[in-house]
Amino acid sequence: MTELLSYTACRQLSQMLLAILFFHSSEYFLAIAFHGRSSVTLKSLLISKHYVLAMIFSFLEYAIEIVLFPELKEQWLISDLGLALIVIGEIIRKMAIITAGQSFTHLIRVYHDEHHELITHGIYRFIRHPGYCGFLIWSVGTQIMLCNPISTIAFAAVVWNFFAKRIPYEEYFLRQFFGAQYEEYAEQVVSGVPFVN
Repeated sequence: MTELLSYTACRQLSQMLLAILFFHSSEYFLAIAFHGRSSVTLKSLLISKHYVLAMIFSFLEYAIEIVLFPELKEQWLISDLGLALIVIGEIIRKMAIITAGQSFTHLIRVYHDEHHELITHGIYRFIRHPGYCGFLIWSVGTQIMLCNPISTIAFAAVVWNFFAKRIPYEEYFLRQFFGAQYEEYAEQVVSGVPFVN
């Protein structure tokens, strides 16, 4: 049990907690910055019951593996790769939010409003859904950083599946709002989530 107090566990778990804290607080404060305090709820923290369960599973896997297979957590090249992916995912996602400004929301818009415009510049020139791309990279990166093999695969599968369903639903409305302009954009720019067109 002393493995949970080792340098490896302290470093990896503190990096994980900082990544989670930064991700959720920055999402909330950026939502306030672009939409105003009165328009933002605690849902902008992006913490759901399923998310909490996934993180609990992740921490349980970590605790079990560091006790039973401590050498698994000592793979610093893999752990540092995961940390790099966390940073890359954050940068991509925050660039998406900042570039889109008021057009970026945490909920899919089903009605067109005056602030909603089709964003095709900045990071959106290269990726149609950089917010989703960034979150996918970030979430998988957290598990690679912890050297959690089961959670790495599970997070990749679950997050990919979520976006594979969400992107077509969102794009249905984007086609309704922007018509041929969105069709042309979608043909030229990748979704940002592998195998999701």
